[in-house]
Amino acid sequence: MDRDRVEGMMKQAKGAVKEAAGKVTGDAKLKAEGKADKVEGKVQNAAGSAKDKLRDASR
Repeated sequence: MDRDRVEGMMKQAKGAVKEAAGKVTGDAKLKAEGKADKVEGKVQNAAGSAKDKLRDASR
């Protein structure tokens, strides 16, 4: 598994926690940061997945 996939999953998890904390506390900024982290993590995860596919295809 590519390192980007692992880091992407961690960012998604961190974003989910931030978003939930923002909802509970009513902090719109924290909630927005959480959503942004989740999106960034999804993109990074997708890039890592593409790298894995390219690596597997070259074998």
